[in-house]
Amino acid sequence: MASPPASRTGPVPGPSGDGGDGEAPAARPPGTRPDAARPRPEKKRRDPRGGARPRRPRRSLPFLIGGIAVLAIASTSGGVYAALTTDDAEPAAAGTPPSVPPGAAGDPVNVATGGQVAPLRRVVPPDVLAVGTASIPAAKIKRIAKLGQVKDVTAVAGGAVQLQGRQVNAFAVDPSSFRSWTPPATAKKTELWEALAGGRFVVSPAAAEQLQLTRGYQYPVVGRTMPNLTMGGSGPLGLPGIDLLVGKKSGGEMGLVPNVAILVNAPGVDPAKVVRAVTKVLGPGTNVLNLHESKYESSSGGGRSSSYLDLYKKAATTCPGLSWTVLAAIGQVESDHGRNAGRSSAGALGPMQFMPATWKAYGVDGDGDGKADIMNPFDAIPGAAKYLCANGAGRGGKQLYRAVWHYNHADWYVQKVLNLAKAYAARYD
Repeated sequence: MASPPASRTGPVPGPSGDGGDGEAPAARPPGTRPDAARPRPEKKRRDPRGGARPRRPRRSLPFLIGGIAVLAIASTSGGVYAALTTDDAEPAAAGTPPSVPPGAAGDPVNVATGGQVAPLRRVVPPDVLAVGTASIPAAKIKRIAKLGQVKDVTAVAGGAVQLQGRQVNAFAVDPSSFRSWTPPATAKKTELWEALAGGRFVVSPAAAEQLQLTRGYQYPVVGRTMPNLTMGGSGPLGLPGIDLLVGKKSGGEMGLVPNVAILVNAPGVDPAKVVRAVTKVLGPGTNVLNLHESKYESSSGGGRSSSYLDLYKKAATTCPGLSWTVLAAIGQVESDHGRNAGRSSAGALGPMQFMPATWKAYGVDGDGDGKADIMNPFDAIPGAAKYLCANGAGRGGKQLYRAVWHYNHADWYVQKVLNLAKAYAARYD
């Protein structure tokens, strides 16, 4: 029922890591068949767009976790100006991480005007956090971004400030893009990110409780300057040692150090290898943390975001007999795992490219927030599993072939998806 797909914006990386197989043509080949019985997913083009008093603390805040320390420097204004710093480390040997699996890829969305933030479009779970003693040079950030197995990199300003008489590690971030790097429950709290865009600050739940902070109240935040900022809310940030977020403007005024920390997303790759590769680029004096280590996951307050790989695997369990590799292959061909999730020329939307009529019949509220959102991977991926299962994908063989054909009515498409699924199975199973 839909028109031919729009052309891809570039090659789609697959399990082989060379990106050669995943580029869809601009029009369907001969032999494409229409289907008047069922609506179906299609292709794309991006479409942007006070409470009770807290309990008193019982123990000290775990602000400085995993070797992240603070170096206070007296500023000319007499306040405390601090930079995140680490112990010196020997450069590790270069690691060559394996090829890139399904990940949360794509360009960050832009900040909307008027204090609003762009909708959550992507999932970008950080695998590695690197913190320097000073600004990390742009050339080194680019080198890390170009490592063959790295999907996403974001650099943030940071430093240690004083809040309620305590020293707190803070990041200054763009709320529209940074929300994707936080745990799902936090990323989905749009009101939290709108508060950040409006000049308020956001803290971890531990900081909110133990510093006795109340949403809607103003507090002096001491850096190079001492602005009175309003607490906009709290939520797990998923980053060890980081308990405060401010907007870029507030961070600049307080003197937080530009590009002092970077987050790296390299899904499916051994994080230890990524740590070694990043450490070699950054050199001594930078602390590079493997966020998959249990001590960081347990201290991150709610865990880190699920990757697309995790979402495919979880969604497949809702359809007995359906392999997660089929969902991963479809996710790669349709949107490159969220990279091109906008509206197609035919009107399809989201990371799994559903037509709106199809979504009405098969949409799923996968994250339990009360809404089946076609643009949300937590909903769209289980929705794709539901659609495939309804067409017999769990029975395998010819039924699987037919189910994938219903997703996009072309034999070349089915063959492409099944071949990619085999490659994922060989790579990960």
